Amino acid sequence: MKKILIYLISFITICFILPAIFTNRTAKTSTNDIGEEKTTDKSSGETVVETTENTSTSEYEYQKYGTINLLHTSTGEVEQVKIDDYLCNVVSAEMPANFDSKALEAQAIVARTYTVFKILNKKHQNADICDSSTCCQAWISKEDRLSRWTEDKRESNWEKISKAVKNTAGKIITYNNQPINAFFHSNSGGITEIPVNVWGGTGYPYLQSVQTSGEEGYTQYASEIEFSEEELINKLKEKYSDISIDFSNDDEIKILEYTESKRVKTVKFGNHQISGVEARTILGLKSTNFEIIKSNGKIKFSVKGYGHGVGMSQTGADAMAKQGSSAEEIIKHFYTGVEIKDINSL
Repeated sequence: MKKILIYLISFITICFILPAIFTNRTAKTSTNDIGEEKTTDKSSGETVVETTENTSTSEYEYQKYGTINLLHTSTGEVEQVKIDDYLCNVVSAEMPANFDSKALEAQAIVARTYTVFKILNKKHQNADICDSSTCCQAWISKEDRLSRWTEDKRESNWEKISKAVKNTAGKIITYNNQPINAFFHSNSGGITEIPVNVWGGTGYPYLQSVQTSGEEGYTQYASEIEFSEEELINKLKEKYSDISIDFSNDDEIKILEYTESKRVKTVKFGNHQISGVEARTILGLKSTNFEIIKSNGKIKFSVKGYGHGVGMSQTGADAMAKQGSSAEEIIKHFYTGVEIKDINSL
């Protein structure tokens, strides 16, 4: 009888008590009520806190590229952020909130594609992308963005942008099943440019010159800048110290060559011939689509469009959206032969 009792006690110990002991010993993660998962760093014994609280604007589950490393250029800090949270900041910095919702959706898809392209073609050593508009794409914190809107528009504007990102979650633009280099700009002046005429190289088959209608009513469509003869010489001397112009001779300042999209390819200033892209940079013009008007000792540059002109025109996208085009139709107009795919399918 004693032997039976001993066997019974041993059996209970094995079945119920020992598993509880081992379970307690192996439990190394815990989640509190704000979503912070704490894990033990085996190398140091310290606790590392990884925030897993769901702040994303979307319920879409990213299997890849769900988080990115963002370089803040002003501080050098690299921040890990969820891609769609990041895109809300980007879209709010790159496109006015009063643009049509379909234009905002197109911008969200373009910005997501541009981000993934940057991840795959890494430029920064410790980051996927930076917050500089001249290097990558513009970014503004939610707090700064809200502070720049009037109080009555803050909530509705942010909700509109967040919805554009959420509605397009996971969507990117592809060519031959690869994310494209999704350039975009403010206003094309009626026709977009090919990248070879801006940056040289071989270009991309999906970045062709296309007509853009409806941009004329936007403030970015037309601009003028005027110089006196002395001001123009001084500007050009910043780059070309030996510049010499005979202003009495009309042939001393003239456009020599245009690109296929009617932008200035080469322009003559006295003893120098420079590219339209360089002239734009030196003189502070909004685009390379310009005319030169000389009158009464003044040289006026009449400019159409704003930006390099490659890829999607943002005002063109808004004009198309206001005419009933979807985000996909907008994208396929500005990027030739592309498809919009789910990022998880790549």
